[in-house]
Amino acid sequence: MHATLTPLRGTIGIWTASFEFVAPSAVGAHARRLEAAGFTALWLPESWGREALTGALLVLEETTELVVATGIASIYARDAMATASASRTLDERSGGRFVLGLGVSHRPLVERGRKGTYEPPLATMSSYLDQLDDAPLLSAEHEHRPPVVLAALGPRMLGLAATRTSGAHTYLVTTEHTERARASLGEDRFLAVELSCVLDEDREEYLRRAHAHLNDYTGLENYRASWRRLGFEDADFVRGGSESLCDRLVVHGDAAAIVAAARAHLDAGADHVCLQLLGSSLVDMPFDAWERVGAAIGGA
Repeated sequence: MHATLTPLRGTIGIWTASFEFVAPSAVGAHARRLEAAGFTALWLPESWGREALTGALLVLEETTELVVATGIASIYARDAMATASASRTLDERSGGRFVLGLGVSHRPLVERGRKGTYEPPLATMSSYLDQLDDAPLLSAEHEHRPPVVLAALGPRMLGLAATRTSGAHTYLVTTEHTERARASLGEDRFLAVELSCVLDEDREEYLRRAHAHLNDYTGLENYRASWRRLGFEDADFVRGGSESLCDRLVVHGDAAAIVAAARAHLDAGADHVCLQLLGSSLVDMPFDAWERVGAAIGGA
């Protein structure tokens, strides 16, 4: 296993889009507070907000131990040579604290957002990895190669992750999926599992947050296909998801219950779980929730 990933085995990190809504000049203070809460890694997305690699740099420059991962950088956002160059700069500059998470994104983001053409996912990712490996770089850090993990839900992309990269990052999955992903990857590949959660709150507020969180994802076919493989039916895919979909994909409970749910994924085969603690809105930086869960992890 890549040296950057080894310390993450058996640990819990944070996945959040909330940093998107913080000015770049303020990111460092928030990142240091998250690091102090005891989490091992921070996973940052790339969709309608900040460019993922510069976003990662903002955090890496202001922290000392936190591993920063892109969760997930779109292969449609930059060519493979640019990705190879930037990721190696981040790896060297951070002392090996960067993980390059790559994904094929989604058709609406590529075609409506980037005005590009969405190509067959497996072949496109395979070709991109070829170009990433072969990128000719002359910079001083050209020999630095951070670990690459793929956004993967289905068996074919998990297979590609197993044969071509350090592992996979899954999103909105159950422990059953984690067991299957581990079987697909084999024992020597890294598996990071995102776990969406609502800390405390009553049932009504939990469902409001869970439905709001799932609203966009229920409109994306790759997620619906993944959920069908887990036994869900099309009736569960109303925008925002059925109550059953919410209950199985978004954990609800106190800090101890959230830590227990994360450990269930670790027991099912995950190497690392990144918690997405859903605040009252996307722009909410849920520090209180992070710190309470961090304390529960430390006390477990």
